[in-house]
Amino acid sequence: MFNQSESGEILVAAKTAPGRNPGAARSAQAMWFLAGRPNSDGPLRYIAIDSNPFQVGRRSDASLCLPSKSVSSIHAELVDTGACLVLHDRGSTNGTFVNGQRAVEPVMVNSEDLIQFADVAFRVMRQTIQHSVATAHEDVLDQAIVLVLFDRLMNEQAVVPHYQPIVDLRDGGVIGFEVLARSDLSQLHSAEAMFSAAARLGLEAELSQMMRVKAVQETLSFQNPPHLFLNTHPAELEKPGLIESIKSLRAMNQSQRLTLEMHEKAITDTASMKRLRETLRALDIGLAFDDFGAGQARLLELIDVHPEFLKFDMALIRSVHLAAGERQRLVASLVQMARDVGATPLAEGIESEGERDACLRLGFELAQGFYFGRPVPLTATS
Repeated sequence: MFNQSESGEILVAAKTAPGRNPGAARSAQAMWFLAGRPNSDGPLRYIAIDSNPFQVGRRSDASLCLPSKSVSSIHAELVDTGACLVLHDRGSTNGTFVNGQRAVEPVMVNSEDLIQFADVAFRVMRQTIQHSVATAHEDVLDQAIVLVLFDRLMNEQAVVPHYQPIVDLRDGGVIGFEVLARSDLSQLHSAEAMFSAAARLGLEAELSQMMRVKAVQETLSFQNPPHLFLNTHPAELEKPGLIESIKSLRAMNQSQRLTLEMHEKAITDTASMKRLRETLRALDIGLAFDDFGAGQARLLELIDVHPEFLKFDMALIRSVHLAAGERQRLVASLVQMARDVGATPLAEGIESEGERDACLRLGFELAQGFYFGRPVPLTATS
């Protein structure tokens, strides 16, 4: 199973059933998880079935220890046969149930099945891991460790928001900060690594929401909390919960200036966007379209939705001061178009004085990029 050393490192000590080839367990092409709350008042967790057999019970040495009095000492066990997952009740007092049916004999369980150990319920999840034959052992273990670390990330809310300044090009003053996803956990430091792990478990929206909440929480103690530009994930537009999460942010601080960023490619339903826009207005929260110009610009949506900010993709900004006149005129026309619909144009990815000067000349009002400051934790912004 996966154990944690005193230093916090995740260690691998795989258990196998008697007579079973240890290498076979390590070369499996999938990882099984249980999603639920081991403690009734605790957070939702995603627990890797990382030993074989995987014992569930009240005993502290069980693979999954459930402190509920209704759970037997060793209540049940799960066995990964390689082809499927089989549940065995171990003579528990209050029973083990699969989708509401008591498991008297061994039962094969599938992804999305609901297992109840007495009154403690978990959803079964299966994550397929792609790998080549030559690196099967290493890939399965590495990816499994990442998923176990992700469970720790979510359970401990171990995200560390980083803040990148957004400046007024006219005087260089900082007008706000974009919040970017980071963590201090090994293998999950970058936003790409975190959201890649989240995607395997369908938790991109939950991770995105956690990052926004953490950023607002961190800045609550400020006498004048900064204007935060808070990112969304495209998955949040495909499931319910986004509006509720934004309302909870506003409830945390009624006066802090907040702006919600959305990638313009993720906007596929103008009617839904307009409804969201009205909700944001009612909450006094701004809207920014991110990465504008990266591919096909959503001009009709821009006109209909009227965001406060239009963030131009860095591909349009990179070396713009050295670009031919045609490209500069194109960028200038897009900047003017943003102004015409009431949006403030913002240049992303500025890395040099030449780019800064060119963007100011082309009509940009705001900018961000390494030239003005790299993303840093809150403690490093003062």
